[in-house]
Amino acid sequence: MNSVPSGEVVEKAVLLAGRAPSLHNSQPWLWVFEGGTLQLFAVRERSLPNTDAGGRQLVLGCGISLGHLCAALAASGWRTSIDRLPDPNRRDHLATVRFAPARIVTDADLDRAAAIPRRHTDRLPFAAPANWDDFEAVLRSIIDPADAVLDVLPEDSRPALARASQLTADLRRYDAGYQAELQWWTGHVIGSTGVPADALTSAEEQVRVPVGRALPATTGAPRRSEQPADRSTLLALSTETDDTAEVLRCGTALSTVLLECTAAGYSTCPLTHVIEYPRSRAIVADLLGAARQPQVLVRVGTAPDDRDEPAPTPRLPLSEILRFTAPPP
Repeated sequence: MNSVPSGEVVEKAVLLAGRAPSLHNSQPWLWVFEGGTLQLFAVRERSLPNTDAGGRQLVLGCGISLGHLCAALAASGWRTSIDRLPDPNRRDHLATVRFAPARIVTDADLDRAAAIPRRHTDRLPFAAPANWDDFEAVLRSIIDPADAVLDVLPEDSRPALARASQLTADLRRYDAGYQAELQWWTGHVIGSTGVPADALTSAEEQVRVPVGRALPATTGAPRRSEQPADRSTLLALSTETDDTAEVLRCGTALSTVLLECTAAGYSTCPLTHVIEYPRSRAIVADLLGAARQPQVLVRVGTAPDDRDEPAPTPRLPLSEILRFTAPPP
């Protein structure tokens, strides 16, 4: 039996890893296959320095991609071990992934990988997630506390989160650098990156989702008018510090949350804008009631069964996110 997955398996896994969400769909990752290992690098040229000055969201996105990769490989019969930040002299070298043949591929492995192409960021209002209590118990059992702490925020925290969201928007309003990045990356696609117009929402729809990033508004008839206000459940993932390794781990946990929610039939929307400014981030931290660093919020809810699924958001081609330094097996 081979000790390393074939080039075809690696390519398929990296393509699925490339479906991970990232800040404004910037896709700041590069995978390098070196024969026995797969290396993950952050691509700083795809960062948004005015929006993500500290680079946390870049690392978080790479962590989600890493989680997606491991899920894809598990469904193909490969277990993975991860060495994070393996080279202290290369800060962009985020992880080394090693492989071992799996003894068994479970239905859960297959379901999580199958969720990758179905998952998308849904910015419209949600109904409350059905059967949430049972699902929450399962979700908590599979999130490794070494990766991140999962909190389900109570309903009475919604006004404070809406205030944090509005505060972020108000502070960003006069930030020319932020606004320039926002206009550049949203509303159209540039070289298979960016957020297309059909993934945005109208001003009326944004009012119904008060905990959401203020993106350029589109026009058109209101959608989900039967949902007058967003009733999603709000999750928070946090870490002890903002250390790069911890943020990378948090991204892996976020991958698990998004894929498990998708497999369960829920819709999701990750939110990082309230983490970008210290004042709004402090509001979220106060709600957690512990000395932890919030890294991301996630809206989880139910969307109508008869909704029109949006076209998949464009992604970079394999040639731009994967390199082989040794011939694939």
